[in-house]
Amino acid sequence: MGDTLEFNDIYQEVKGSWNDGRLRFSKQNVVYKSNKTGKVDSIPAGELNLAQWRRVCLGHGIKLGTSTGHVYKYDGFRDTDFEKISEFFKGNYKVELSEKDMSVKGWNWGTAKFSGPLLSFDVNDTTAFEIPLSNVSQCATGKNEVTLEFHQNDDTEVSLMEVRFYVPPSQTDERQDPVEAFAQNVLSKADVIQATGDAVCIFKELQCLTPRGRYDIRIYPTFLHLHGKTFDYKIPYTTVLRLFLLPHKDQRQMFFVISLDPPIKQGQTRYHFLILLFSKEEDINLTLNMSEEDVEKRFEGKLSKNMSGSLYEMVSRVMKALVNRKITVPGNFQGHSGAQCITCSYKASSGLLYPLERGFIYVHKPPVHLRFEEISCVNFARGTTTTRSFDFEIETKQGNQYTFSSIEREEYGKLFDFVNAKKLNIKNRGFKEGMKGNIDEYSDSDEDKHDAYLERMKAEGKIRQEGNDSDDSDGSGSDESFNPGEEDEEIAEEYDSNASASDSSEEGDDSEDESAKKKKVKKTKVVKEKKERKPRKEKKQKDSGGPKRPMSAYMLWLNSSRERIKAENPGISITEISKKAGEMWRQLNKDEKEEWEIKAGEAKRQYDKLKKEYNESGGGAASSPRKEKKKSGGKKDEEKKRKSSGGGEKEKERGANDSFKSREFIETSEDSSSDSDHKSKSKKKKKKESEEEEEEEAVSTPASSEEESD
Repeated sequence: MGDTLEFNDIYQEVKGSWNDGRLRFSKQNVVYKSNKTGKVDSIPAGELNLAQWRRVCLGHGIKLGTSTGHVYKYDGFRDTDFEKISEFFKGNYKVELSEKDMSVKGWNWGTAKFSGPLLSFDVNDTTAFEIPLSNVSQCATGKNEVTLEFHQNDDTEVSLMEVRFYVPPSQTDERQDPVEAFAQNVLSKADVIQATGDAVCIFKELQCLTPRGRYDIRIYPTFLHLHGKTFDYKIPYTTVLRLFLLPHKDQRQMFFVISLDPPIKQGQTRYHFLILLFSKEEDINLTLNMSEEDVEKRFEGKLSKNMSGSLYEMVSRVMKALVNRKITVPGNFQGHSGAQCITCSYKASSGLLYPLERGFIYVHKPPVHLRFEEISCVNFARGTTTTRSFDFEIETKQGNQYTFSSIEREEYGKLFDFVNAKKLNIKNRGFKEGMKGNIDEYSDSDEDKHDAYLERMKAEGKIRQEGNDSDDSDGSGSDESFNPGEEDEEIAEEYDSNASASDSSEEGDDSEDESAKKKKVKKTKVVKEKKERKPRKEKKQKDSGGPKRPMSAYMLWLNSSRERIKAENPGISITEISKKAGEMWRQLNKDEKEEWEIKAGEAKRQYDKLKKEYNESGGGAASSPRKEKKKSGGKKDEEKKRKSSGGGEKEKERGANDSFKSREFIETSEDSSSDSDHKSKSKKKKKKESEEEEEEEAVSTPASSEEESD
């Protein structure tokens, strides 16, 4: 037998709702931690004196009793867990785990027994149901009748409102009314707040943010009384989960936050947090309404009868002693401004987010407390309206998402390092590295970012346009390398800005001539790179008489599996079929893929054989060079016409300026730059149309006539 036994998904009934959690049995104690609230119940092993195994609605359950009178019930065990739990209890707690049956007769007549904090209703000495008296909010009596009213739980769909007991008149003791005796037993253990006696101390006119207003806080031994101008609230100390003391960002104020479960109610509004705001400069002299002996005996040195100091220190000190819970303060986190919090917005209100050692808390409207153990992952997202801020998203294991927006970008590094140090799961893990690499882009304003993006898109569009123009231009790479002068001539006509720059160089502007040459060099590089794609365009012109290209192994597999994919996924679209097929193909092992790779290899060898026979027979491969010949020949004829029409003077002029000027350009050189741009565009269009006509003629001309022309 091990030192501990641990069980997950164990449920505890809290005012009509089932809260799941984890239960651990160890040699020293029994510990139960609720997944919803994080509250921990610890039962020392030496105090256990009762252990019962019962059949309940959620499988099997354990009822534990202590020597101090407390009773704990946990449900959700399996039938097979009984033996190992029983052995563990015998070996470590010296307590026998006894089996207890429940009455299922359905009778409404029995015996009411008060056992510690429970009211048990037994039928023939077998328990039918039990009522925790701490759930009772009110007890009313009538003639031979007692009515119990219960605290309501907002988490339950159906709540038990009241139970009425008929108490028959007693035949033995006429001096005591049985109805009153029953009611007194209930009230002695019920959670009914009665302001009896004097308050331990009173704090006047404290500023409260939730619920909003100024309240007098009266501290009683068992509860806290908020007295305002409009509303009064009584808060039992048993409902206090946690205490927080948080410094404001301005370093002049302090928040004191009290977490409550169940919350205080005002109509349909629920307040899960009580938030008080104090000024650091406000001091107080406090005297407790108790004798020094009672103070020493009750609080064991935590408080003294006379105390003085800052108001927030006195309130937090008194609450800590009465509630007997630790006060949570911010840890080592420091933001960009040196504060221990981050300014952000949640929903429609602005507030402060405090990274704590074990969670996050946001104040103040609405307050939110998230523990690390209930966080599934966090995410850093860019702001929706501007890049000057970012959003911090937290997703819980229950599926709830909390988005804290409008956080200054300077806080990103500190917050990321904190989250990373706490080993929280970050959804976009590579986001910080991307932020470091693009810190300048991130820090830019929206307008700058937009311009940078626009410039990048313009550059890409310009390259694509140049590639399209180079694909539509005449000749092949061999013609250009053979006659570089023709290459310069093409560039001068295609890019009119370069041509105008060369024209201005005649007038003696050397700087513009040099810039034009630099531009030409850049353009030629782009054109040469794009001209390598020419064969890709020619491949699109399929030879109808040639053999069909073989399919790859993936395509062969896809054709055989397409119908099966459609049958397994009815209504799937074509694009989804491709995605699904890609995923299935990647999941195939090497042996399964080898079958299709063999088939693809056989198809490739068959294609090579047919392609070779087809080329030897004079098809396909023989016609393509003839087309290229005709293309180059047509270009040469066109160049001859240009040279003859231009005359010897134009050739000399072209040799001197290393660029060619067409007749249209010379005629319009004295016009405005806008007119020249317009005409150059029309000239380029005419040139493309003439080239397309010549290409059609070359295709339609028989092979014999092409040879004769050569």
